[in-house]
Amino acid sequence: MRVLPVVAACLVAGTALAQDGAPGRGIYSCTTADGRRLTSDRPIPECTAREQRVLNPDGSQRTTLPPFLSPEERAAKEAADRRAAAERIAQQDAVRRDRTLMLRYPNEAAHQRARHAALDDSDKAMRLSERRIKDLTAERKPLLDEAEFYTGKPLPAKLKQALDANDASIEAQQVLIENQKAELVRINARFDAELARLKKLWAGAAPGSLPPLGEPPATAPKR
Repeated sequence: MRVLPVVAACLVAGTALAQDGAPGRGIYSCTTADGRRLTSDRPIPECTAREQRVLNPDGSQRTTLPPFLSPEERAAKEAADRRAAAERIAQQDAVRRDRTLMLRYPNEAAHQRARHAALDDSDKAMRLSERRIKDLTAERKPLLDEAEFYTGKPLPAKLKQALDANDASIEAQQVLIENQKAELVRINARFDAELARLKKLWAGAAPGSLPPLGEPPATAPKR
């Protein structure tokens, strides 16, 4: 409902300036809330909430147009402009991410190779921890054999420290294994989501038109 009054205000301002008797047509210039510098040969609708400079053809300033909106309307319009700018930047980022993903993985075979490489790193780390647990278990056996001589008696401090250190090392490796198992799940989930997205992009979906990775597409409400 505010569009017609704003346009009318622009036309009135332009007519008034045209009747000033100044030679040549004016050049209108302003900077929007998101930092864009606009110029036109007539009042600029995108800058109704901001001051507009009116220049002569030689670049000198003829006059200044004040904002056409009230302070409240101006604040609301600037907030809307900022939201629109943020949405525009987010959309540009989404397009860039999708294009980068398609360049990195031009086909499913390339994506599968990347998945295997990522999984292989975690598999290697997990196997290292498993081998370390075997070594620690072997190191523990003579300690337990020695501890049998002290059944019902306090263990010597050195032996107790060695057993405690062995327990802590085994526990640490077990934690690492569990972390690597969780990492394998995370890697597979990421590659699954990427592959589902890539299949749509390879099929012709426009970059930036799909929901962000990790965000399921909207579904119709159940009846």
